[in-house]
Amino acid sequence: MTRILLLGGTSEANALAKALSDAKIDAIYSYAGRTDTPAPQPLPQRIGGFGGIDGLIAYLNAEHISHVIDATHPFAATMSHHAVAACEATKTALIALHRPPWEPVAGDKWHHVPDIDAAVIALPATPTRIFLAIGRQNLDAFATAPQHHYLLRLIDQSGPLPLPHATTIIARGPFTFISDRKLLTDHNIQLIITKNAGGDGARAKLDAARDLGLPVIMIDRPAMPDRFTVETTAKVLEWLGHSALRGA
Repeated sequence: MTRILLLGGTSEANALAKALSDAKIDAIYSYAGRTDTPAPQPLPQRIGGFGGIDGLIAYLNAEHISHVIDATHPFAATMSHHAVAACEATKTALIALHRPPWEPVAGDKWHHVPDIDAAVIALPATPTRIFLAIGRQNLDAFATAPQHHYLLRLIDQSGPLPLPHATTIIARGPFTFISDRKLLTDHNIQLIITKNAGGDGARAKLDAARDLGLPVIMIDRPAMPDRFTVETTAKVLEWLGHSALRGA
């Protein structure tokens, strides 16, 4: 019997959820619960963490999960490591739907940093208007540089922000080059900070930055565990067919 746990929260996971639903494959869509208004899905949903590796192992066993698809955000390294460990412990088939990272092209002014702390260190000393495009999870780190004005684009906002000078826009992608170029010019942005999330839904800001000659502090992805990885929904469905046939 095939029963799938889809670890989601990305546009790729959403597209895969539709494909699984259309194929009438038994699957559960899992949200981490980091947003107050997650996008509705055509699959049964669960929201929230599992309680570490042991909690995920217990869930896989209790729900009789045969396959896990890790389609989480490229920066959700902890969840990805937990998925590998839990699947190894329970002998559950695992695949990762991987979103390729963005690569710089001619005209880009990227400064690569390894993590959030390094991005804070790389900030200019003088007050700067910054498009801080990292979501809401790591905003506290930038409270140590309160002299800047930060433009934030969030899916939702709950509670006060840790930044004394900030403008918040509530919006959900995908975004376009025209709208992001206007956003940057309307807010007189001088610098962009972003995680290398990859994909098409949020890359418009990078195209707009290139067009405007703006520098970008690019936060590189964290290390991920070794696991079988594909880049398309079709490849996931192909893997599901093969693994189900061989009883993985």
